[in-house]
Amino acid sequence: MKRRNFARRPGCSVEATLDLIDGKWKGVILYHLQSGTQRFGELRRRMPGITQRMLTKQLRALEEDKLVIRKVYAEVPPRVEYCLSELGESLKPVIDILKAWGESHQRLLPCGPAPEVEPVKRRKRAA
Repeated sequence: MKRRNFARRPGCSVEATLDLIDGKWKGVILYHLQSGTQRFGELRRRMPGITQRMLTKQLRALEEDKLVIRKVYAEVPPRVEYCLSELGESLKPVIDILKAWGESHQRLLPCGPAPEVEPVKRRKRAA
């Protein structure tokens, strides 16, 4: 994935960081990889809303950005594992803060849980 050049613009460090973890899935993938090395299928099970194609695409982008290390084992069937690189590990505090902020503001977010609604009580019909 081609990255923009942020060298001569104000706010470039924030833009550069957000550019690395942009999108719906990269931050989630990085969060799940914080718990250690995982295989593709494990990641897919942890993120039931992602397609196989999108997970592959996002993992490749994270690998290209040197945030994730992909290790292929010469076995039949092939085994591929993913883990955070040293650079990816350095994003742990950022991901943890994003998670904490999301948890504390979840009720205000459009993707948060639906507000609880009391069930409508039906009146008994008069005979």
